[in-house]
Amino acid sequence: MDKELLKYQIAIDMIPKIGSVNAKKLIAYCGGVEAVFMQTPRALTKIPGIGKVLANEIVNQKVLDRAEREVEFIVKHNIRTYFYLDSDYPNRLKQCEDCPIVLFLKGVPDIDLNQQKIISIVGTRNITDYGRDVCETLIADLSARGHKPIVVSGLAYGVDVCAHRAALKNGLLTVAALGHGLNTIYPQSHRSVAREINAHGALVTDFPSESTIDPKNFIKRNRIIAGLSDATIIIESAEEGGSLITADIAISYNREVFALPGQVTQKYSRGCNMLIKQNKAALIESASDIEFQLGWELPTANPRVVQPTLFHSLSDDEKTIVDVLRENGSEVIDVICMKTRMPVAKVSSILLNLEFSGVVKCKPGKVFTLSSVK
Repeated sequence: MDKELLKYQIAIDMIPKIGSVNAKKLIAYCGGVEAVFMQTPRALTKIPGIGKVLANEIVNQKVLDRAEREVEFIVKHNIRTYFYLDSDYPNRLKQCEDCPIVLFLKGVPDIDLNQQKIISIVGTRNITDYGRDVCETLIADLSARGHKPIVVSGLAYGVDVCAHRAALKNGLLTVAALGHGLNTIYPQSHRSVAREINAHGALVTDFPSESTIDPKNFIKRNRIIAGLSDATIIIESAEEGGSLITADIAISYNREVFALPGQVTQKYSRGCNMLIKQNKAALIESASDIEFQLGWELPTANPRVVQPTLFHSLSDDEKTIVDVLRENGSEVIDVICMKTRMPVAKVSSILLNLEFSGVVKCKPGKVFTLSSVK
């Protein structure tokens, strides 16, 4: 760990009203995070989106002392940090324009936030028996069918904590995205669950320690919940609420959104029904719906190995993607989605399987090409 570099990485996100988008713009224009703090106010104001007030805040450098204390906290508590330009920064999150500059993580050492299957589950704090039963059944069935996804949620009351507990009960890794620093847990009544998550998953946040518990911070953390996964599942929601904000964020990231339908007279089904009616979310009733929508194949004891030369043994969807690559030589994933008319989560899953099988190769910039046939 380069403590001096980490100090600057943390400090730039502490500048008042900077925001992650402007912070990345500053780093790009200045040629590095340390270089940002070496600029004059005049030079900074020439950068698009950086006015005099923000330029003076940067030059003032008050945040550097606070960032140095944060580095000490990180070292003392064995917290892992991921800078958005690092190679081990979660790939799904890195694709989001407003992803955190620095992600703080505490949990199991070998957790892989780039693993193939990650889902987010969110919903109302006022979960009903119906919502609880479906949430627990979905997670139990996914585990029983051999999928073992990481389950991401926000450790809030209701659906969030239900999803975490169900994941822990079924032996799945679970990640809690927090709206505060890692020096505390909110709500305090979920401390015991947080300890279990720390031992069987991870606690993640982009807020430094001693951050104020503020409602708007929990809205901000929703982008992490949506960004870490391929799909966001809304279990129950009223017509307004944080879970609908998370759904909108996921849609803006071109991720899949699923919603559980409910009675039209039930308050906490109205938000889900609205998402489905507006074609913002796909209707799901069971684990098999998630499998179908995300293109997850049932794991087998003896998985079929596909050799690069045996394209006739590929599934229909795999053949479609291989034909696109054969015709064009190489393509970025967005173009593959467009030409195959498949959702990005499904294409990503299929491409990963093809890569494991040696059929395709992934080059920098998410460019995919067929492997050489010997």
